[in-house]
Amino acid sequence: MPFPLIISLTGRSGSGKGTQVKLLQEYFGNMRCISTGDLFRDLASQNTLVGKKIKQTIEKGELPFDDIAIALLLYEIAYKVKDGQGIIFDGVTRHLEEAKALDSFLSWLGQKDNVFHLLIDISREEGFHRLTKRRICKKCGRLIPWIGEFKKLKVCDKCGGELLYRSDDSEKAINSRLDFFDKQVAKVIDYYKKQGKLIRINGEQSIENVFQDILKVFKR
Repeated sequence: MPFPLIISLTGRSGSGKGTQVKLLQEYFGNMRCISTGDLFRDLASQNTLVGKKIKQTIEKGELPFDDIAIALLLYEIAYKVKDGQGIIFDGVTRHLEEAKALDSFLSWLGQKDNVFHLLIDISREEGFHRLTKRRICKKCGRLIPWIGEFKKLKVCDKCGGELLYRSDDSEKAINSRLDFFDKQVAKVIDYYKKQGKLIRINGEQSIENVFQDILKVFKR
């Protein structure tokens, strides 16, 4: 297994990327998770000219300026990832130019060959079904996926809090996210596929089976 290990997880909304990220962090230990969405949300909370603009953009359901995503991503790696520390990219990259910029940067760092590009593959129909059914804990904010044993939960399995449907999981918003994947992220997937670097993982199975299939990639 290459060192340091760099894992890039991609998939439709509802594919369970966030859940697998947490499991991988627990399994491997010294891994920093980088999520473009988290970086934008943090920027939107800042009292700056750009932060204010990003907040307005997110509230409108629009997508931020593409080059900012690249700048935030490279800044996070440059300032936050320690020497010898692995990286898990959650939903990175979302645009073709972003993917090319990241490849170039990792190549400059001498780390490009250490990257595993994993696609947690689910159909659009499965993604829509999961997103319209998933819930969030009112008390602790835990996101409860609509899969396996989680479907049976009446209250949060961590704190016992009330489970609610997310306000941003309207059918219109969900379809917008799924459209973005089909139009933009699909280009990134094709980019890595042509390089022979894309690894498909069947996402339409239990969380544990998805995780075990991911681990098999690093035991070859």
